[in-house]
Amino acid sequence: MKKRRLPALIIVITLLSLTACSPESREAVESTVADAQTPATIANESESQEAATTASILSTGPNGEAATPATELSLTEEEKEEIRDGGYTAAICFHYGGNDWSSSQLEGLKATFEDLGIEIVATTDANFSAEQQVADIETVMALDPDIIVAIPVDATSTADAFMRAKEAGIKLVFMDNVPEGFTAGKDYVSCVSADNYGNGVIAADLIGEALNGEGQIGVIYYDADFFVTNQRLEAFEATMAKKYPNIEIVSKLGFQDENACDVVADAMITQNPDIDAIFAHWDIPCEGTLSALRAAGRDDVLLSTIDLGNNVAKEIAEGTILGLGAQLPYDQGAAEATLAGYALRGKDAPDYVAVPAKRVDQSNILAAYEDVYHVSAPEWLAKAAEN
Repeated sequence: MKKRRLPALIIVITLLSLTACSPESREAVESTVADAQTPATIANESESQEAATTASILSTGPNGEAATPATELSLTEEEKEEIRDGGYTAAICFHYGGNDWSSSQLEGLKATFEDLGIEIVATTDANFSAEQQVADIETVMALDPDIIVAIPVDATSTADAFMRAKEAGIKLVFMDNVPEGFTAGKDYVSCVSADNYGNGVIAADLIGEALNGEGQIGVIYYDADFFVTNQRLEAFEATMAKKYPNIEIVSKLGFQDENACDVVADAMITQNPDIDAIFAHWDIPCEGTLSALRAAGRDDVLLSTIDLGNNVAKEIAEGTILGLGAQLPYDQGAAEATLAGYALRGKDAPDYVAVPAKRVDQSNILAAYEDVYHVSAPEWLAKAAEN
């Protein structure tokens, strides 16, 4: 086993607050996911998450793999001790570090790596640039880590850099996305994701229920070929078509800069003055959309999204956003670090691992926040929920 510690050269780009069943069986369980997350069952959320099975996860992996629930991953205490004795190191390469999702994922990675005695020697933020991520990978390779946990910005552009890391003997664990041409168990350990398809279903149900199945809506989506956001959009549109046929998507506008979605939303409501609701691809685009609606005096337009960022959590508590499908980024990070442990012990790992989708609305915002972030709901959120 590898017994060494690298010198004090540690690159850390600090992250500020910010991302189954087979397709054939999705139709049979899509409504189950939404029903399982209704307010009547919120009190049993923790138990239901621990008991999650493949039947409750709608997403499949980047190569069509069925999902293994993250709750099925485990390392024995003996295995943990052997890993702790190894003197292993890890690097984390994010696609983007400017949101609460990345921050929470990092906390899950840090806590689990610490428990395993694995030192994190680098944490990088590519700021959605494939070129920057390639440079980041080269930089962390110079530190000779045993493990890289990463989310590829672009599956094609970063593939060669990740392959060089693999050929250097570094174990690769991916978040959400996998480089083009990579095979699980051969080129990388595993990929871990949220149930993004399930979250898309939840986002659609929130709007469909609020509109009683009638109305005109818009979609503000990430205009890039990114696996998990593609799944969200597919799920949202499929759910609308199947469950709410009298709701019409009258506008669908894409963005590439998540911080410019107020401009996109303003164009949408200007062109479609009778619009009743908007789905925004994740929390930061939703914040921009909400800003545009307020500026236009359109508080009547309903909103749903995905990802429980802090700003959106407050808006849900205050009733200005319907709700969202939440990822569980802390749990995702813990699963990724655990899978790194699998690789270091030579333990067979599932090809694709997922955490369940979670419906969040005003009725369960405080409990949901605790489930997502693994901390008590902050005072500012509790006060917002009281009003």
